[in-house]
Amino acid sequence: MKHSIYILFLIFGIVFFPQLNYAQVDLNKKPEDDLGNYEDAFQEHFFEALKQKSIENYDRAAKALLKCIDIDNAVPVLYFELGKIYVKLKNFGDAERALKKAVSKASDNEWFLDELYALYVSQQDTKKSIKIVKQLVAYHPDYREDLASLYFKEKKYSNALEILDGMDAEFGISVSRDLMRNQIYEVTGRKKEQIENLEGRIENNPDKESNYLALIFRYSENNETKKAFQTAKELLKTNPNSQMVHLALYKFYLDDKETEKAIESMKIVIKSPQIKPDAKQKVLLDFIDFVKAHPKYEPDLVEATTLVEATNSEKTLLELGQYYLKIENKAKALSYFEAALRVQPDNFAALRNVMLLHIDLQHYDAALEQSDKALQRFPSQPIFYLINGVALNQLHQEQKAVDILEAGLDYIIDDPKMEVDFYNQLSAAYTQLNNTIKAKSFTDKARKVMGSN
Repeated sequence: MKHSIYILFLIFGIVFFPQLNYAQVDLNKKPEDDLGNYEDAFQEHFFEALKQKSIENYDRAAKALLKCIDIDNAVPVLYFELGKIYVKLKNFGDAERALKKAVSKASDNEWFLDELYALYVSQQDTKKSIKIVKQLVAYHPDYREDLASLYFKEKKYSNALEILDGMDAEFGISVSRDLMRNQIYEVTGRKKEQIENLEGRIENNPDKESNYLALIFRYSENNETKKAFQTAKELLKTNPNSQMVHLALYKFYLDDKETEKAIESMKIVIKSPQIKPDAKQKVLLDFIDFVKAHPKYEPDLVEATTLVEATNSEKTLLELGQYYLKIENKAKALSYFEAALRVQPDNFAALRNVMLLHIDLQHYDAALEQSDKALQRFPSQPIFYLINGVALNQLHQEQKAVDILEAGLDYIIDDPKMEVDFYNQLSAAYTQLNNTIKAKSFTDKARKVMGSN
């Protein structure tokens, strides 16, 4: 009978090891007494369990399996299936008892152990998980990383590191294990041990770039700048074609006042296809700040920006716009703010700066067109009403200027300077319309606001 059940499990996709010794009944032997009836009943209940499980009627499936167990309680797989069904029913206590029963009857069955392990993990029972995963390690080395993770959760950091060291020695470095290792070093404050680990990796594998980069980062994090700089130089010596190292060398050279070398490293970073845009952006923004204090290097900034424009970084383009605005190169500033708008059309700061620059550069038609569009997207922003009104005044459309400026006044909140600008533009519009009384009233309002602030 048990051999028959084994075949049934194979049919339904559940594979178990043949060493479970199911064939205790001679199927060729003619049934004696009531044995045939028992076998028929067992199979009937078993098929019922499979049917009910397939339609997710887990209560009935569990009852059918329990009837199978009443007939023959020596079949481990019945407890295994019962445990899985109890998990579906969220009856975790009974699930644990059933799965432990299955394991007790077939202690070397990996599938039973793995299901019990999964149950303990879902219940966040770390101690019991550790006990089971120690048994599973015998089947697959991958479980060793699970064990290290469980030790980490239990704050058994030395145990976890011991496992990670062993796996690194046997299989080489892996990203997931390094992540766990660094979390342990972070939690425990073992920075010295972390650095020693990386130094050892370089000694054992002096050609691997990632080891140097990780050590540079850790030295820098630990404020050991000289060691970080020296490690970067060693990497460049070992691997002259390394591009990633210039992310560190650029800053080190700049801090060490080796400006020409810093600029060369910066250009390598910006041109590198290996380095991500956000990293390039940080380097360029840093160089923009440097040029603000050292204007003679502006030609290098111009060259660098030409190289980086293709990255279409909104933040970088905005920073470049602000830089050129600061040095009074309004045309260049406008070009970068417009480039930022092409990347992100609804960027409020870029919109405002573009329109204000159009006004400063006397591009009144452009200012009017863009402020009309901006008011459709931002109908409660007074700055766009003001820009629109200024452009209309300059284009000698004073009545339209009055209409838009008076509409915009309603949106000014706690901004006396902008309120004065509105009143001055209204006064200018009414002056051109030869309405001197209205013009004077708005001039007086402007003076009053200025006087009270």
